[in-house]
Amino acid sequence: MSQQPASPIPDSPLPIPAPGESQHIVLAFSGGLDTSFCVPYLKEQGWNVHTVFADTGGVDAEERAFIEARAAELGVASHLTVDGGPAIWDGFVKPFVWAGEGYQGQYPLLVSDRYLIVDAALKRAAELGTNAIAHGCTGMGNDQVRFDLAVKAQGDYRIVAPIREIQKQHTQTRAYEQAYLEERGFGVRAKQQAYTINENLLGVTMSGGEIDRWEAPGEGARGWCAPRAEWPATALQVRIGFVRGEAVSLDGETLDGASLLSKLNTLFAAYGVGRGVYTGDTVIGLKGRIVHEAPGLTALLTAHRALEEAVLTKQQNRFKPEVARKWVELVYEGFFHDPLKTDLEAFLHSSQAMVNGEVVLHTEGARVDAVAVSSPHLLHAKGATYAQSADWGVEEAEGFIKLFGMSSTLWAEVNKGGN
Repeated sequence: MSQQPASPIPDSPLPIPAPGESQHIVLAFSGGLDTSFCVPYLKEQGWNVHTVFADTGGVDAEERAFIEARAAELGVASHLTVDGGPAIWDGFVKPFVWAGEGYQGQYPLLVSDRYLIVDAALKRAAELGTNAIAHGCTGMGNDQVRFDLAVKAQGDYRIVAPIREIQKQHTQTRAYEQAYLEERGFGVRAKQQAYTINENLLGVTMSGGEIDRWEAPGEGARGWCAPRAEWPATALQVRIGFVRGEAVSLDGETLDGASLLSKLNTLFAAYGVGRGVYTGDTVIGLKGRIVHEAPGLTALLTAHRALEEAVLTKQQNRFKPEVARKWVELVYEGFFHDPLKTDLEAFLHSSQAMVNGEVVLHTEGARVDAVAVSSPHLLHAKGATYAQSADWGVEEAEGFIKLFGMSSTLWAEVNKGGN
């Protein structure tokens, strides 16, 4: 490859495309400060910038219109808005609910829309015939790992990360980005936030301020979930129908997955369901503390687990969490396309063959309970009910106990009274 010419921007470490290379680059775009900065920055490097916004449920129509207008204002070569709802349901929600585990037992992986954003960007790159992909991730967090590994796992792509690169020379990165845009006549949105907020169909995450200081979150650290004083006076009950482990209906109405999850978000957020404060181990080794709100996912997980526990065997219920924990770790750490994830999903999919039926959920606020389960596959013994009645005799029970506890009983007999 021929030597790349010097950058026209003195303090920019980014290379411009080498002679003969495609000048097109696809930028995952959100319209915020970081990705807005990336557009003129990349253009001045010689790129034709094509922006892609994957709408994964975190914006309304007004915000979506702003993002499209922002791309045009910045002078992109083209802009594409993609409906990410179906992809996020099929690509993440289904296997996540099958797994039934949060990261480190708590966090419901609310930033997993990043992988669907990458997929949308790569599809656009294929349409344009380029292998150049750009993103606005910083060099400080987890998302850069998820973006880069998701891209690298799907082909030979050139990844350009302008924010990560300017951090090599500027400590006050956001101030530099703002000044850069203003010097070129681009306004910077006056959107002062005390917290860093990520929002999509899966839920809301908030960090920054007192959350980062391990203090009690302030009242401003609230997304969808209503505070206690605003919960409805009457309880909420809903009925979710499942086919092979996938939620397909709500109160008897058949819905596509994204619509069903959106409705659950609205219903259960009003009761404050799915809100938590979590500290976990990040990909890069730091401790990360966030407030998260996932009312719909919390409801789905509760309903699915209640049905699954009633139709799977004891051995399935015991073993499955081990597979789930590994699947969750892979997704959290950026290995969304690793073959092991595919292998684990084959097991999870197989385990759902009999997870068919309906679950009634009940909440009066904060927590949600599965209060009724119906399924043609309930593992219910016709002649026996736990602690009530049995179709075996006392002698059989005593014999089972003797054999079942043989090892522990022998240890006690051999070692009692001695060392």
